[in-house]
Amino acid sequence: MPRPKTMSDEEALQAALDLIHIRGPEALTFASLSQSCGLSPATLVQRFRSKEELKQSALLLAWDHLDVRTRALAQRMPKTPAGAIALLVGLSRSYGGIEAYAEGLLVLREDFRDPTLRARGAKWKQELSRALDVCFADLKGAPAGIGLLMAAQWQGALLWWGFEPDGKVEDFIAQVLERFVGLVASGSTSSNQYKAK
Repeated sequence: MPRPKTMSDEEALQAALDLIHIRGPEALTFASLSQSCGLSPATLVQRFRSKEELKQSALLLAWDHLDVRTRALAQRMPKTPAGAIALLVGLSRSYGGIEAYAEGLLVLREDFRDPTLRARGAKWKQELSRALDVCFADLKGAPAGIGLLMAAQWQGALLWWGFEPDGKVEDFIAQVLERFVGLVASGSTSSNQYKAK
């Protein structure tokens, strides 16, 4: 492949991210990225200084993409419990099949290892939880923090789907979250009975 004369940092980082998703985080090196994107290893070192910084920058780009996707979905969906389900189903579509989801868990491991990436994950959790909270604002008696509860239910459901990926992930997520919202809606007026005495 002829070497490109110009490529933005974001394009190079997207190539790095693609490489991480295809071959795993450990496969990302300046040499492998050079083969993938066409920039010389020396140019990549000049731009990103170290393998750790390259990987962190690529994964921060992935968080940027997730932020954009989350905000776009949150703006489009109705501010109702059904809209909350649609938001999480929409985010689930990006996981694809079981192989892509399993590879994604390797990437998540990298996020857990790096304090900067963990902080981005925590920030996204807050933004997603707030977007979900808004969808329950008109549900009388909805528990405080319902957005975080629903996000946790969603993440757990993704893991359980991973053990039995018989159908599309979005169909499984929709079924689980519809049951969750049904329980919240039917139990919201009597939820006080479950508080610790």
